[in-house]
Amino acid sequence: MQPVVIGDVLWEPTPEVVRHSRLRRFMDAHRIADLAELQRRSTADVEWFWAAVADDIGLRFRRPYDRVVDLSDGVEWARWWPGARMNVVDSCLDRWLDGPAAGKPAVVWEGEGGEVRRLTYRELAAEVGRLAAGLRRLGVGPGDRVAVFLPLVPEAAVALLACAKLGAIFLPLFSGYGPGAIAGRLNDGGAKVLLCADGFFRRGSVIHMKETADQALADAPGVEHVVVLRRVGREVPWTEGRDHDWAELTAASADEGVPDTEVLDPEAPLMVIYTSGTTGKPKGAVHVHGGFPVKTAQDMAHCFDVQPDDVVFWFTDIGWMMGPWLIFGTLLLGATMVLYDGTPDTPAPDRLWAMVERHRVTVLGVSPTLVRGLMAAGPDHPRRHDLTSLRILGGTGEPWNPEPFTWYFREVGGGRVPVINYTGGTEIAGGILCGNVLSPVRPCSFAALPGMAADVLDEQGRSVRGEVGELAVRGPWPGMTRGFWGNRERYVETYWSRFPGVWVHGDWAYVADDGLWYVLGRSDDTIQIAGKRLGPAEVESVLVGDPAVAESAAIGVPDELKGEALVCFVVTRPGVEAGPELADRLKGEVAEALGRPLRPAAVHFVADLPRTRNAKILRRLVRSVYLGQAPGDVSALENPAALEAIDAARH
Repeated sequence: MQPVVIGDVLWEPTPEVVRHSRLRRFMDAHRIADLAELQRRSTADVEWFWAAVADDIGLRFRRPYDRVVDLSDGVEWARWWPGARMNVVDSCLDRWLDGPAAGKPAVVWEGEGGEVRRLTYRELAAEVGRLAAGLRRLGVGPGDRVAVFLPLVPEAAVALLACAKLGAIFLPLFSGYGPGAIAGRLNDGGAKVLLCADGFFRRGSVIHMKETADQALADAPGVEHVVVLRRVGREVPWTEGRDHDWAELTAASADEGVPDTEVLDPEAPLMVIYTSGTTGKPKGAVHVHGGFPVKTAQDMAHCFDVQPDDVVFWFTDIGWMMGPWLIFGTLLLGATMVLYDGTPDTPAPDRLWAMVERHRVTVLGVSPTLVRGLMAAGPDHPRRHDLTSLRILGGTGEPWNPEPFTWYFREVGGGRVPVINYTGGTEIAGGILCGNVLSPVRPCSFAALPGMAADVLDEQGRSVRGEVGELAVRGPWPGMTRGFWGNRERYVETYWSRFPGVWVHGDWAYVADDGLWYVLGRSDDTIQIAGKRLGPAEVESVLVGDPAVAESAAIGVPDELKGEALVCFVVTRPGVEAGPELADRLKGEVAEALGRPLRPAAVHFVADLPRTRNAKILRRLVRSVYLGQAPGDVSALENPAALEAIDAARH
């Protein structure tokens, strides 16, 4: 794989930023001089570190733990906080209700049509109590599974917290899933109740959810009850005895009193969240009360520097890990979350920047693909708005290219705030690597993340520096999944089978001489051309560096001579004429940047690339369709029509 191109330092912390930061205060409290010492100590003394984190984020226990972690079943099956009793709702809601935080905003919601709702911590707790009472009336108790098929409205946060309060396990589902994807997850998780909406708005149109849910339920007979939120306010099909109106259920429950928050073992499951690949059955990652929220809050506190007066807005969906991440992490730290139910360019490409100004957002998170799309509309859109409230920019979901990373830093952040790059995954409950406000920022860079024993390995499992290798983790952390629902063996095979006691994540990574990290993309997306290993991000960075290109995806296809040949798919910027002349120019730019043997065999122009709801481009899906292979699970796909152009390109 090509050497990593490292750009100039874009940002360095000022003394004021350092003094104000949670991470510096944490280090001072434990007499730690610098980040290198913190990283060494956090991974060498796991029990000390995570006990210190629990104290720092204010994690509440009803009964104290006997020890921090039990590794008697192996690192793969670490058990955290043995002997303790807890419920994460104590830490996210109950702890704030007796003080001044009770009256501050917990949730600020905006719909695509411009409507805004706000819930204080006290009001959110009341809504959670009413829904929990309603679910209890339907027979929901500890260990029952409740699927949540909702747009990103305040009730989505209410639903997750109400399930947690009862000790039930929630299954968050993408709001854009089709019936088959929903049915498969309902059946795999054994859901007893489905929470859904009548619909939601996208670009002025109503997207029907209840009808989609009904089609799914025809193939999911185990679901006993459906609770319907009137988001749009339209008439929907109704099954008497099974279907319940959300407002009526919660109103009827108000007279019964709020259920007590269940006291649980920290290892009690909180959530089963499904990850999708292009092949195989979706995996239900199991997360627990003493795991997922601890990791999310620690990442927010120590990497994104989230403090109680912050307003955090991450463009996400309830079915992507970043949805529950935003909800639990923000509340555990006593901050304010912004939820948006809509598209990022409706009614215009400045929608997100307008929301930052309107709600005085301080921490903004997006995906690189989203930035590439909005960047194509030009810098005038962010410049129209007062973005001075921002102090942190975040990005996650896939590798960056230098140009959009730098554009985000300069045009959205004004060149004054850091871009905190974040990589990990659903099974991680957050990051393996992440920037922070004490480390310098170069384009596309990460810093080491305290508590994560990250490493780069060669093919024999040996640590390497100065060269590209497999991203791995050599120790446990509380947020690690407790396996895949109903399939422990698949979990071990997926992450722990390469090298004993080592989590191999499936990404290519590189550590530079200055200690900053870089991730080059999925190792299973790697292209092998004439024995040379090539990451898609390397090619795509060259392509999007051309002023004609908005987005791109690079894949390898079988080639008799070279083993694989490089094929590129390009979305051009508005007004650009796509044709043979531009294709030849782009081929030449790739060859000049990466070497003549890596010149693309073909460049195809398409109107769109297949992506998930959170804007991650699905390269393996591009490859499967282009080669005429079965695409596998496409349930997370936001724009199925994009596949038609990929398929047409192969003929």
